[in-house]
Amino acid sequence: MPALLFDCDGVLADTERFGHLPAFNQMFEEFGLPVHWSEADYAEKVLIGGGKERIASTLTPEFVAQNGLPADPGERAALVARWHRRKTEIYTGLVAAGAMPARPGIDRLAREAAERGFTLAVASTSAEPAVRAVLEHAVGTERAGAFTIFAGDIVPAKKPAPDIYLHALDALSLDASDAVVIEDSANGLAAARAAGLTTIVTVSSFTADEDFSGASLVVSSLGDPSPGEQLTILDARAGVRPQGFVTLDDVVAVLHAATTTPTDPSTTSPDQEVRP
Repeated sequence: MPALLFDCDGVLADTERFGHLPAFNQMFEEFGLPVHWSEADYAEKVLIGGGKERIASTLTPEFVAQNGLPADPGERAALVARWHRRKTEIYTGLVAAGAMPARPGIDRLAREAAERGFTLAVASTSAEPAVRAVLEHAVGTERAGAFTIFAGDIVPAKKPAPDIYLHALDALSLDASDAVVIEDSANGLAAARAAGLTTIVTVSSFTADEDFSGASLVVSSLGDPSPGEQLTILDARAGVRPQGFVTLDDVVAVLHAATTTPTDPSTTSPDQEVRP
């Protein structure tokens, strides 16, 4: 039976702009750290996989010295982990408060896939409690129970390394040719493609201008039937062109196209409309 694997941030909900960024900034303030990321700052930080890694990127030798932080790398790592735990608490509170509504099509597509017996999973570099909170908010607690969650530090290298997807394939006893990934970032696409996975990209607020060469389909969102949000096709490299919203049949068609005619990332789709 085919599998549908979702990234979390930017795919299930627009979590970066409305969740992670304010949670990081509140955490910095609570701990008295002279850091406040603007949206422009955070557009650079999202290129780093993992929340602890984003925090650690601020800890230059000058910053450490100026703010009296531990010189020992192990002590600093423990401090970063403490900060990140608090950031995750703030973030899950924002999720529970409804600050990040699910992106169009997520609940609909998950429901359709569950009804047709698809294997469902989320594969993310975010902390597992945060991923679970977003998933339950996006599809409901009952449907979230049908998902296997792979998240956080369960693999040594985060996206764009393929580790999280390779781990998911192994844990679910799946062949890469039987699974489709829905991602929103170039890092996520690179991770999925390196694991041999067919990928649909639904661009998000911080990723719209990234290079998605290698994706089988790139859309503005998964979309929903009218009067819901209708999608815009940005690249239909595999030749599958959803009408208004991505259906599970579209997902299956993308998978079939990818397995019968493997995507060549070096070529340009003849029906590409907009270069994301």
